[in-house]
Order: sequence, then C-alpha cells, then structure tokens
Amino acid sequence: MAVLQKQLTSQQAIELEKKYGSNTYHPLPVVLSRGEGVYVWDVDGKRYYDFLSAYSAVNQGHCHPKIINAMVEQAKTITLTSRAFYNDKLGLYEKYTCEYFGFDKLLPMNSGAEAVEAAIKLCRKWAYEVKGIEENQAKIIVCKNNFHGRTTTIVSFSSDSTSNKNFGPYSDGFISIDYDNLEQLELVLKNNPNIGGFLVEPIQGEAGVYVPSEGFLAKAKALCAAHNVLFIADEIQTGIARTGKLLAVDHENVRPDILILGKALSGGAYPVSAVLAENRIMDVLTPGTHGSTFGGNPLAAAVAIAALEIVKEENLAENADKLGKLFRSELSKYIATSNVANLVRGKGLLNAVVINDTEESDIAWNICLALRDNGLIAKPTHGNIIRFAPPLVMTEEQLLDCVDIITRTFKQFEK
Repeated sequence: MAVLQKQLTSQQAIELEKKYGSNTYHPLPVVLSRGEGVYVWDVDGKRYYDFLSAYSAVNQGHCHPKIINAMVEQAKTITLTSRAFYNDKLGLYEKYTCEYFGFDKLLPMNSGAEAVEAAIKLCRKWAYEVKGIEENQAKIIVCKNNFHGRTTTIVSFSSDSTSNKNFGPYSDGFISIDYDNLEQLELVLKNNPNIGGFLVEPIQGEAGVYVPSEGFLAKAKALCAAHNVLFIADEIQTGIARTGKLLAVDHENVRPDILILGKALSGGAYPVSAVLAENRIMDVLTPGTHGSTFGGNPLAAAVAIAALEIVKEENLAENADKLGKLFRSELSKYIATSNVANLVRGKGLLNAVVINDTEESDIAWNICLALRDNGLIAKPTHGNIIRFAPPLVMTEEQLLDCVDIITRTFKQFEK
C-alpha cells in the first residue's frame, strides 16, 4: 500500500507527529483530512466550522475550485524553472498583482517570513544607496509584541521570549517602540537620523488582534514621510480582504512604501508571498542581491492570480466587513452579561475574544476543546485570547450558526 493511502486513526496521526516531528507546535487535538469552503472534516468524518482559516491563509475558503483548477492545469505543464530562466507565467502574475494593489514592482517569495526578510533587505539597501545613511548604521523601527515570523533576524526584534530565548546572538539594527504610540515613533524619528524604515502590522494579529487607535496608521505614515523613512506594512495576515478592505491600511487610506503579502495570496493552496514597492525603492535591487529558487515559479503565479481574482469576483472584502460587524455585535450582546468573556475586538473577519483570566490559565484552551466538540475549531493566542477568523466566503446564515455555537460553548464555562 502506498504510504499516503494508508488510513490513520486520529490517535495514530497524532502519535506519528509526536514521534517523528519536531516539537515546535502545540496543536488542538483534532486531525483534519478534508476541507471545502468554510468547513473541514476530521479523519472520522466529523464536520467543523473552521474559525482560524490557517491563520488567514484560506480567505477564499478551503479547496476553492478556481484555485485548485489553476493549480492542476499548471502542474500538468511546468511547475518550476528557477529564476535562471524566464517562464511564461511570472510576468503575467507580476503585472496583475502590481496593478491590483497599485505598485510598480513585485519581488516574488514563498513564505511570509521570507517576504519580511526581503523587505528588511530592501529597506536597508534603499537607506544606504538612496537616503545616504552610512553603511551598517541603518535602523528599522518595529513595534513591541509584533509577529513577523521566526527567522533569526526577525526573532531578534521579537518581545516574545518563547520566540527568541536561546536563539542569540541577535541581529542588531532595530529600535522597538510601543504599538499604537505616535509620541514614541515621533521621538525616535526626531532623534535618530539613521532610520531607514518603520515596520508595522496594521493590526497585530498574533498578539491578540490589537486594532490601533483611529488615525494611527495615517499619522504614522505622515511622520515617516516627513523624515524620509519608509513605511513598511506587513499585511501577511491582515491583507487580501480579511479586515473588510483589500488591505487593512485602506481603512485609513494609507499607501505603504513597501507592502508585504503572503498567506491568502495563494488561498492557502501553495506557499506564495510577495514584496511590492515603487520603482524608486525596488530598483536598488540588482542581479545577485536577492533571490529564491522557488520564488516566482509558474505554479505559484497561476495559483496567486486565481486567488486574487476570487477576492474581486466574490466581493470578499465587502462580505468580511458586513459579517465582521454582525459577529462583533452579536458577541457583544452575550459578553455584556458574561463572567467568562471580557470583550470582542477586531475588524472585518479578524476578531478575538478576551477571556476573563490570565495568560497562564488554561480556560481559553479548554473552551477551544469544547468548541471543537460542538463543531467549531479555533485556537487561543497568548493564553487567554481566542482568535476567530473564518474563511471570507462564509454566509450570514453560517455566521449566525457559529455565533450560536460560540455563545452556547461559553455558557458551559460561566461561573
């Protein structure tokens, strides 16, 4: 029997991962084997609403037919050429995506962390060659409680001890300020002429779906412009319609100098990420200064075009905006009298409920286990925060069904 055709029980699948896999994740104990739209099924055939969407990678829903068809058709012809040669899909993808988001050029990568690393390199090279900062002196401002990935450079400016403890020595070149703090941003910009960029998540997702104060992004961009500093938006999780706009920065009509995309750029079907910028910035990169064997491969290009077309064709941003408002409104009614949940916050269909306990408590984890038992899967972040982010193809009827599941489950934990 072929290895992948072997039918596993849930316990067998879990034990295999524990025995042969690195211990870098703490998954909810559910073994998924199939997905379609807003639903996933476990190996026993039980159906669940997916309220994590692979950390917002499957905004278009699981196994969207258009994406799968694009993948299959392209896989039949050619999948990888490397960048040693041209291929007939990359240019089409670059043109389509640049026009889609309003930028001049695109640097194709694979994972989100790779794209962040590429943006950091791009920013630094611009700082030296265009802004004129002395070599090796450029600094990038970042925010505390950020999550931009787990490479050695990125964990160097993480404030999460789990991410960076015992992974030093750390990379220099970053100044950390409080998120949503314009005074600190302005102070650093005024007192340090060697700032090349400001790297920020428009909404801090992994930190617990922290939405900044209204006007923060627009004022931060204006400060950056005044000091000739690049505003770098990490929209890997918040972009591609998740927050009710195509990009989260669109809520404040902000145009980043550098835009980082990933996750839903492929609808979750294939690792695709990208860095977008104007010519004045991207043109500092020349042959040999950056690259990727898989970045820009024809399979990725075909999949990404299909994924982006779906966002427009199915009005996913508008749906996320409408359903997000409904979700927060309905949950707020319950939370007003709850002893378990403190508040719900978010934008579009990127939301979180804060549980009335400490980060060290296991109540949020136990609630997620109960949600699983009741037919909905979600995951805690930072101990006492549950992130709720379903695929954007969800209907109003499905959302209200999910609100009912969530509130019924919370009631099981009321004191």
